[in-house]
Amino acid sequence: MRDRFKRSMMDRLFFNPERFGELFRPFFPDLEPEYRPAGVRRRRGDDPGLSETKGFGSNPGNLRMFEYVPEALPAEAPLVVVLHGCRQTAESYDRAAGWTALAREQGFCVLYPEQKDANNPRRCFNWFRPSEVTRDRGELASIRQMIVHLSARAGCDPTRIYITGLSAGGAMTAAMLANYPELFAGGAIFAGLPFGAARDARRALAAMEHAPERSASEWGDLVRVASPSAGGLPPLSIWHGTADRTVSISNAEALVAQWLDVRGIDPAGFSETRAKGRRIRRWRDAMGRSQVTFHRIAGLAHGTPIARGKGGGYAARPEPFMLEAGFSSTLEIAREWGLLRVRPAAAKRNPTAVVTSRAGAA
Repeated sequence: MRDRFKRSMMDRLFFNPERFGELFRPFFPDLEPEYRPAGVRRRRGDDPGLSETKGFGSNPGNLRMFEYVPEALPAEAPLVVVLHGCRQTAESYDRAAGWTALAREQGFCVLYPEQKDANNPRRCFNWFRPSEVTRDRGELASIRQMIVHLSARAGCDPTRIYITGLSAGGAMTAAMLANYPELFAGGAIFAGLPFGAARDARRALAAMEHAPERSASEWGDLVRVASPSAGGLPPLSIWHGTADRTVSISNAEALVAQWLDVRGIDPAGFSETRAKGRRIRRWRDAMGRSQVTFHRIAGLAHGTPIARGKGGGYAARPEPFMLEAGFSSTLEIAREWGLLRVRPAAAKRNPTAVVTSRAGAA
């Protein structure tokens, strides 16, 4: 069994428990997610929900693979890869993000890599360990093997693979995009950190409190070194709440600087809109297509912004770090990625339901 956390090092760490609890302190009872036994979860009718797949490759990162392939899948359908945050599971994230329900309605595949307790005691992806975030090594290699395995078996379109993640999963999303840019057609990072923000647990905690002080070119160099011969860079959207006390919003700003520099885009060349408590900045290419987008969400704490309701892309039930925000980020991302073949039915909203508070640290 792999145990990549050395207890002696952990005993020497000193940190603010409010800010850094997501990674290391014991669970608060009211925040602890409900962990259900892994396996096949059935939805209404005969269409299965997430199911675990084994034997997808050598799995050097020792991760679990969960997938959803709808019945009557269209030929060359898109694939969405979703990376959960700390203290979450594939199923807990999916219940609130609604990716599987949306895939059933719209006809695309969903892949959920899942962390194991043996790798990280809080089920965080190990985004801060060089051995896990180097091309073709560790957890990155495991995720890539899952993508290749599912794409080939389900006949997915290799030009329409997308990836998204929250917190540690968001930082791992940045690592996947940096190391395998040629693999993805788009990415979305929620409350994450830039690629190369830390190289061990101690520096990870410091980076969560405030992104390391680096110039844009220094941030960009980290991506360029990771995959110097890779192809084109996919569009990226970055989402972060102003009330996040777990991962500082300075990390979102560093992510923006990193990807603008890699793309060679002028930081001053953005357009800005405001909607539903958000300030949205977009940097476009010469064809007017969004390449980097930053959603700065007023009053949102640490988590993924969701909307409670029924149907694809809406939260079926409350889950930790999935925050009621009045809009579904899942649907917005899916629309931007061109995944909505048919218009989703209007959700039956429950205005009295509270998923998670918009204020305070998770």
